[in-house]
Amino acid sequence: MRAAYAVALLVAYLLAGHSAGPIAGHAATAIAQPSAAPIVYTAEVDGIIHPVANAYVRRALQDADAANADLLVIFLRTPGGLVDATRDINTAIIQARTPVAVFVAPPGSRAASAGFLITIAADVAAMAPGTHIGAAHPVAGDGQKIDETMDKKMTSDVAGYARTIASQRKRNVALVEQAVTESRTFTEQEAATATPPLIDVIASDLPDLLKKLDGRAVLRFDGRSQTLRTAGATLRPIEMTWAQRILSAIAHPQIAYILLMLGTLGLTVEFWSPGAIFPGVAGGICLLLAFFAFQVLPVSYAGVMLIVFGLVLLVLEVKVTSFGLLGIGGVLSLFFGSILLMDSPLPELQVGLRLIVPVTLAISAVLLFLVQLAVRAQRIPSITGEAGMVGAVGRLLTTIEPGGTGRVTTRGEIWTATANEPIYAGDTVRVTAVNGLLLTIRPERSGAAGADAGPDEAAVSRK
Repeated sequence: MRAAYAVALLVAYLLAGHSAGPIAGHAATAIAQPSAAPIVYTAEVDGIIHPVANAYVRRALQDADAANADLLVIFLRTPGGLVDATRDINTAIIQARTPVAVFVAPPGSRAASAGFLITIAADVAAMAPGTHIGAAHPVAGDGQKIDETMDKKMTSDVAGYARTIASQRKRNVALVEQAVTESRTFTEQEAATATPPLIDVIASDLPDLLKKLDGRAVLRFDGRSQTLRTAGATLRPIEMTWAQRILSAIAHPQIAYILLMLGTLGLTVEFWSPGAIFPGVAGGICLLLAFFAFQVLPVSYAGVMLIVFGLVLLVLEVKVTSFGLLGIGGVLSLFFGSILLMDSPLPELQVGLRLIVPVTLAISAVLLFLVQLAVRAQRIPSITGEAGMVGAVGRLLTTIEPGGTGRVTTRGEIWTATANEPIYAGDTVRVTAVNGLLLTIRPERSGAAGADAGPDEAAVSRK
């Protein structure tokens, strides 16, 4: 898992690097031509905390530091994410020269689990009315059940990490630990009125936040006090690059589910029809992208195996006479595998039935149709080579005695032919066998009886 995480993080950094140039250049211009107004950078993290979000936040911090910004405001809305990515983001926030405010907004948003740890690590923790934070109990990233000993180890590790940050930031250590060990959540009022508080400010929006932070002294992680200047600030939003947007969208449960289904279907079609190329290439790309998303999402590999098993059963339905049992089993296996695929109590990390039912039926129908076409194509007689010549109808050019040879024209070509019975020039004949360049023929008879007659039967003699 750590190796796959490192690869995903490297890809996110490399892709982000292609679009960082213009922003860095803009920041350099700001340094060369300083403005009297304060500079406030803004970034927005809306979704799961994963390597792409990590790369995006780090780039925002680098740009803010390069421009000597007075503040970086990170809008945060998340159900949680990877612990490793969270630790990396917090480390970048702690080491940044620019003060960082994490703002859980707009109203109705939340920063749960990993988002809670990022909020308490910021120089300024802010929340909008109607928001909540907390529920930071660690869970397994692969959706597998954790034994009691391992659960205690993971919980103790994350709780110790959270206590360290809260203590350094002078926040309520006891409530922070309860958010980890007991999965407690806190509204903005509960977080602000606790003693000591969990957050610093309640603000309705960004202008309100900047107004309340102007002239406020914040405690940096190293113990220094720094006074913020935010009145009349120049706002500079930092957007995700196109590559980061694509990778972030992929790490969504429903997108990952569709990619898994399409990828498995594409590879199945390629295995049954080698040489098609496109299904195999498209299927491989979809599966690789799905596996990238699975490094972030709580995936149950039992669900993945059920989906693969269901596709195998659907393929066998066309090849094996089961009176529909294999087909029904395949559809049910796809359905239950799709339900079990995302193992999380959070609605944001689940795949809904509104998507599972139509996708399952569509994939089943498409796969059965394609496999039926492949089987039907295999049953069509060959029309090329020696196999394609057998059964061809032609006209005899020279009379052939039993065991002798003559010439016959068929399919626009003249061949040497032999027969086990007398056949006369001008007769219509049918090819029964091919031996190199020598054809074996018999007279072509009309009617069902004649058509079924064997090649060795004597022809009716001409009178």
